[in-house]
Amino acid sequence: MPANKQDFQIRPLPGASFGGIVDFPRSGDAEAAIAAAEAAPDALLEAFYAAHGFLLLKGMHAISAEPRLLVRLSKLFGPEVEDYRHTLSKRHDVHVEVPEILLVSNIPPAVARVPARPEPPLTAEGALPVQFPHRRGWHTDQSFRRPPPDISLFYAETPAPKGQGQTLYADGIGAYEALSESMKECIEPLIGIHVAPGRGRAEYAVRAGETPDPLKPHELPQRQPVVRVHPVTGQRALYLCEAGQMDWIDGPFEGMEKGVDGDGARLLYELMSHYTDPRFTYAHDWDEGDLVIYDNRSMIHSATWFDAETHQRRMWRTTIRGNPGPLYDGEAPSWVPA
Repeated sequence: MPANKQDFQIRPLPGASFGGIVDFPRSGDAEAAIAAAEAAPDALLEAFYAAHGFLLLKGMHAISAEPRLLVRLSKLFGPEVEDYRHTLSKRHDVHVEVPEILLVSNIPPAVARVPARPEPPLTAEGALPVQFPHRRGWHTDQSFRRPPPDISLFYAETPAPKGQGQTLYADGIGAYEALSESMKECIEPLIGIHVAPGRGRAEYAVRAGETPDPLKPHELPQRQPVVRVHPVTGQRALYLCEAGQMDWIDGPFEGMEKGVDGDGARLLYELMSHYTDPRFTYAHDWDEGDLVIYDNRSMIHSATWFDAETHQRRMWRTTIRGNPGPLYDGEAPSWVPA
């Protein structure tokens, strides 16, 4: 590591067992911060992986005026920044100037996608619920694609008010390491079956008796290992989603009893409850200009409710691809139509 060139420091993420905050000497100057990261990219990546794939950068406000800065930073984390024009994304969800930026927003013409509030809205201790099944919506980005993505950058251009619209993150490496040896042995060979939401194959759709949509070849469910070996660190991590991105008709697991009430469902939800135990989770309450970098290969996340009728919220996301691991070597993108 070129220590003499490193112009930033990493400190632990408060209240979490993983993650780090990146401190730059010129706080609040996003362009200077990105230049410092570019001067010592190996140090930044080393810190990212040492933190189990989660970094927080504060005060990156200049990205709002210069959105290409977000792409510039993204390129330090992998060889390909996804162009959302080529991945069937709706046009109004893609930044008009920078197609590598996906908009997650309730500001028209975007359509609000606001998760329901948990019931009850707080835990017995008065805390924000994080653990499944009290908290729903846990997933990793685009697990229904092969090869799945590597890393995402999530930027708060217009966050919801404090106490609303938080994003929750869970550490798949820590959760896996805390499993019993017998459970590790049980899940080592397991394959999960993932599918895109909105196809009538999610748990809630199956329970409601919805007729599944006919799937085109680029929409077919994709099989992913439940225990994923990280291609950079070699660490094992849980690789799972809950109700919305698992296939509840042919899955959720290959070779186990299918459906929402079978042995596969019971095992998945036991694992999801463990994965989202507060020991392995962090709730981020956004400030304007915050930027989170998270590893989809070893982490899941969940959105929380905000009052979309009263407040506007717009977040920007980039997605990095190119290093999913040797399991995917030579595979063409499953999601690209023939």
